[in-house]
Amino acid sequence: MDQQPGVACQRRFCVLIATSLKRQKGEAAVKYVIMITGASSGFGALTARRLVVAGHTVYASMRDTAGQNARKVEEVKKFAKENKVDLRSIELDVTSQASVDAAIQKIVDENKRLDVVIHNAGHMVFGPAEAFTPEQLAELYDINVLSAQRVNRAALPQLRKQRNGLLVWVSSSSSAGGTPPYLAPYFAAKAGMDALAVVYARELTRWGIETSIIVPGAFTGGTNHFANAGSPSDKERVAEYEAGPYKGFADDIMKGFTSIVPPEADVSAVAEAIVRVVDTPFGKRPFRVHVDPTQDGAEVVNMVLDRVRAELLRRIGLADVLTPRALTSGSQGDQR
Repeated sequence: MDQQPGVACQRRFCVLIATSLKRQKGEAAVKYVIMITGASSGFGALTARRLVVAGHTVYASMRDTAGQNARKVEEVKKFAKENKVDLRSIELDVTSQASVDAAIQKIVDENKRLDVVIHNAGHMVFGPAEAFTPEQLAELYDINVLSAQRVNRAALPQLRKQRNGLLVWVSSSSSAGGTPPYLAPYFAAKAGMDALAVVYARELTRWGIETSIIVPGAFTGGTNHFANAGSPSDKERVAEYEAGPYKGFADDIMKGFTSIVPPEADVSAVAEAIVRVVDTPFGKRPFRVHVDPTQDGAEVVNMVLDRVRAELLRRIGLADVLTPRALTSGSQGDQR
């Protein structure tokens, strides 16, 4: 199956939530070893729990497990014990190659394989673009884009050795859909991540490694994404905007966001979409799945973009990289 646009996501978040409520523990036909970045809260924490309930072994990675996230580690242990599932926390700082290498090696040592890598770590900032320093943009790019590169460099040798695996990238509808002001550094970073995911996909299919890109829209509640968003360092520039024609503009943006997000929008739909992708058999996984309660147009734009990209590959004689090869030599998860 070509991993290209036109593969419809299971329509909308309400359907996904309903399906989630019906899911029984251990339903997965294949038990995978999964590592997810940025799993201390938000999409990451929700996804980790959905995946273990579905029957998989999941490593919820986070930084500073002995300090800032010590309470999160205890929450992971409690969830695993109470639900009798295989959920494990693991120390992993996505900004440190040494930390990433150590975490991946630990997972492989404990399981002799790694089946699924979920690139979820990310950070948002909010404010006038001019007020952010270049160093702030570089830091945001590091967290949202370079982090995935560090994880790939650590994990892909194992997946290539296995001739099988799955990369899941948590992108953003902003990379192709509506882009409200005051989010420019974040949008730029997520666009970079999405572009990286698209090209990586074509460089991995011959190794038997699949790619799925999850595209969440705006969710103003249910995560700390907006609440924990960073702000510009240059407060003088911010003050100039606030004292000028953009006075109150930040509040206007947030009110606008809130007005288009349906009250029934639930962030758990993103986690359930990821579970569906993971549990889909090899060769049938969608290249993109949009989970966008605001319907900001990203699904339409991405459909065109990905088709254009796929057509170019066909024109230059590389159509085979649109379809993952079944080359398994070591791991396809734990067959049940």
